[in-house]
Amino acid sequence: MKAKPGFNLREVCGENIIVAEGKENIDFSNIISMNESSAYLWKMIQGKDFTPEALQQLLLEEYEVEEETALADAKAVVQQWIKAGIVEE
Repeated sequence: MKAKPGFNLREVCGENIIVAEGKENIDFSNIISMNESSAYLWKMIQGKDFTPEALQQLLLEEYEVEEETALADAKAVVQQWIKAGIVEE
């Protein structure tokens, strides 16, 4: 998987949101808000291929969390990103 180009993380009024930029994303009308951990993951995967297991490892390195919880959270965030249309499989 890979983040689609043109979807950039911005902080607006203290909130992390994904902003669509560029001609290829002109019809994108969703606002995607991210919590601290999903924003961290988004920053870390820019320009890289990733898997839920890679996100799990990032969570384990950054937060005090159980392996099973980190994997479940990573899988959930990947599904949210796919549904939002901001990553490519």
